[in-house]
Amino acid sequence: MKTRQQYIESMRKVKPELYMFGEKITDRVDHPIVRPTMEAMAATFELAEKPEYQGLCTATSHLTGKKINRFTHIHHSIEDLVNKTKMTRLLGSYTATCFQRCVGWDAMNALSMVTYDIDQKYKTEYNKRFLKFLQMVQDEDMVCCGAMTDNKGDRSLRPGEQFDPDQYLHVVEEKSDGIVVRGVKLHQTGTVNSNQIIAMPTRAMREEDKDYAVSFGIPSDTPGILYIYGRQASDTRKLEGGKMDLGNTMYGGQECMVVFDNVFVPWERVFMYKEWDFSGDLVEKFASYHRQSYACKSGVSDVLIGAVQLLSEYQGTAKASIVKDKITDMIQLNETMYCGSLACAHEGHEEPSGTYYVNTLLANVSKINVTQFPYTIAKLAQDLAGGLMVTMPSEKDFRDPKLGKYIDKYLKVSDAVPTENRMRLLRLIENLTLGLGAVGYLTESMHGAGSPMAMKIMISRLYNLDRVKKAAMRISGIKS
Repeated sequence: MKTRQQYIESMRKVKPELYMFGEKITDRVDHPIVRPTMEAMAATFELAEKPEYQGLCTATSHLTGKKINRFTHIHHSIEDLVNKTKMTRLLGSYTATCFQRCVGWDAMNALSMVTYDIDQKYKTEYNKRFLKFLQMVQDEDMVCCGAMTDNKGDRSLRPGEQFDPDQYLHVVEEKSDGIVVRGVKLHQTGTVNSNQIIAMPTRAMREEDKDYAVSFGIPSDTPGILYIYGRQASDTRKLEGGKMDLGNTMYGGQECMVVFDNVFVPWERVFMYKEWDFSGDLVEKFASYHRQSYACKSGVSDVLIGAVQLLSEYQGTAKASIVKDKITDMIQLNETMYCGSLACAHEGHEEPSGTYYVNTLLANVSKINVTQFPYTIAKLAQDLAGGLMVTMPSEKDFRDPKLGKYIDKYLKVSDAVPTENRMRLLRLIENLTLGLGAVGYLTESMHGAGSPMAMKIMISRLYNLDRVKKAAMRISGIKS
């Protein structure tokens, strides 16, 4: 297992072709925009070192029997699934942002099942290849980026019908020693902080789309992979030199557009190749795991609730009944999100591969709550924070010898509370509900692991309406 510092130093050896603001970035590890995101990823290593978190953040490999970071583990019990929920909330509250390691972890667990199932039907060796890859990831405590979302082009057309066949990642050439792929993956979380990329199809395919039914795992700096860094609200504040205006002074999230420009993948790293009939199953299993993962938003909400409570105490409003009532509403919504993630874990089951899988219906219910509740929590936070959250002078003004004394005088709430403390809390609330952090809190809550309609479709499909109709008939005395 790597320590936090070993992980950061290991990233210096990974050389992705990365671009930001039209320029090539050669030293991303120390880049002021990238480094806070790397620190968030490093927290997954840091907490695994702490004795008090060993039960949550580490596990025992079913392949080697060795102690490993839980983010490289394949779930083999209900306890594993529950610990996943508890750990993701813990890390959300520790970083107040997206710590970026869940997507690859969920991809590995989905592939541990689907590669086994493909092998059972087609007598292939995908599961053997995958387990060899998995052991490498565990032995070296690697970070994997899960790459699923394609651009999709014209959404009314299937992959093979697009005006440009590259709108979905697909196989363009087959060789004796591997395949060549081309396309793009969007919204890729933490990808330039990763050792490996695990690509998956983004939707269920038909036979005519079989070239798009492909999954593989390759080093993130494989030749032909190009990264274009995603913009975030207020991202250039990180270039200003100060910390206070960032709100979250320690961590950040990251997304990239990842271009695969004729990338070679050796056969031993291919986990699905044109088995179109399993593409939908892989998407569904990954999505269910990833919808469980959004317990992290309960952790981020913990920080937001704490900021609002502390600000209310600073400003002298904490004892007002209306303030107490709104903060209680925030807590209730937050704990309800957490309940959903715990429920789908507790109701999980063992698959033929030996991997434990969450309850799919409850995972979708859990995530649809996450598409709604953080927005209400954020609204309440903004309500209680007040307009100063978005009209407050900058840190440079506050540090200025002439201007700072006026800001300190007129933004002070009492002699017991330093003005700077109030300003820091307001910036943190701004970060989580409007600025840099809102990407990993609000937008990710809405669109991460699929849009709300994707969850509604699954809920409608999975809920047994015949069962409840029969219950209504029995209770009301209807015979037929």
